[in-house]
Amino acid sequence: MRAEAVEVAVIGGGVMGLATAWELCRRGLKPIVFERFARGHREGASHGATRNFNNAYAEEHYLDLLVRAREGWYALGDVDGEPLLRLHGLVTHGEVDLASIERALHARGIHATLLSAAEAATRWPGMRVDGDAVLFSRDAGVARAAATLRELERRIVASGGEIRWETPVLHVDETDAGVTLTLPDGMLRAEVAVVASGAWTTRMLPGIGLPRLTVTEESPAHFAPTTPGDWPSFNHYVDPDRYPATVYGMPTPGEGIKVGFHRVGDEVDPDARPYRATHLDALADYVREWMPGLDPASAAPISCTYTSTEDGTFVLDRRGRIVVGAGFSGHGFKFAPGIGAVLADLTLDPAARAAPPFRLP
Repeated sequence: MRAEAVEVAVIGGGVMGLATAWELCRRGLKPIVFERFARGHREGASHGATRNFNNAYAEEHYLDLLVRAREGWYALGDVDGEPLLRLHGLVTHGEVDLASIERALHARGIHATLLSAAEAATRWPGMRVDGDAVLFSRDAGVARAAATLRELERRIVASGGEIRWETPVLHVDETDAGVTLTLPDGMLRAEVAVVASGAWTTRMLPGIGLPRLTVTEESPAHFAPTTPGDWPSFNHYVDPDRYPATVYGMPTPGEGIKVGFHRVGDEVDPDARPYRATHLDALADYVREWMPGLDPASAAPISCTYTSTEDGTFVLDRRGRIVVGAGFSGHGFKFAPGIGAVLADLTLDPAARAAPPFRLP
């Protein structure tokens, strides 16, 4: 049986695993990433062209992570002649404390301004706004998700790291000497293992003391624009008596305007996902009421998974020689370079700690 040894093994080749491996490469290591599926698969939560680069947070731990993530996004630079972040702006409106978010963003030097409903309607005629004002930040927009994965892989390999696609890790066992990974064709020993395996995290680490992680299948959809004009990304904190959850959305060039309810899908087994769209009628009703610039009958649904803690807070911590990043709950992608940096800190320094809300109990 083949046996290998490596300083750091990363389990999971989605955006969090790749961002962590890239950050480790930047610090002089040569990690090996193990991903059970093929490159470009659609079984997890990192596929697709775009993710909402939403900066509308008031919590300090998320804003700290956002600032660190922006440093990473800028370090990744342009890909195919375009930045990985398209900063076309973000509109936040509805039943949320806009003034608190505005103050929190200003304190970090992040652009944010309150616009009247009339100003917003003139600027973005394709969408209606809820209330007397909206919060607009030009320092937000979308992350180019698929391009990000390609660039992270390119940089890891160029730095001497390795990504092994279609290589599942069957077991992770910590020993006095390190961590043993059981692979289909042998064993690998690592000094430290980083587990960023998304919907499969609980199965990979059943005894580490994780909070409950719920895996759901979510069904946002792209809708076709019916009128010309620019679109921002958006968050709408809707009346919960009318719609099932907060609505988010963003333009995806070539596919339309992505619109979705946040975290409303059915709980699923990630190995037996039904790929069944839910809440599409409610989503079309929402578009009909709030998005006059979209065709509500044009929905092209997407399937993705959320892996969520009860309150949606991430898990970033270390137990012994195992580092875990989990529970990104459908709002983690934009933070990926910052999360990779935090997980790299935890990997290299057993005394390092993430912000208190992110720690294991």
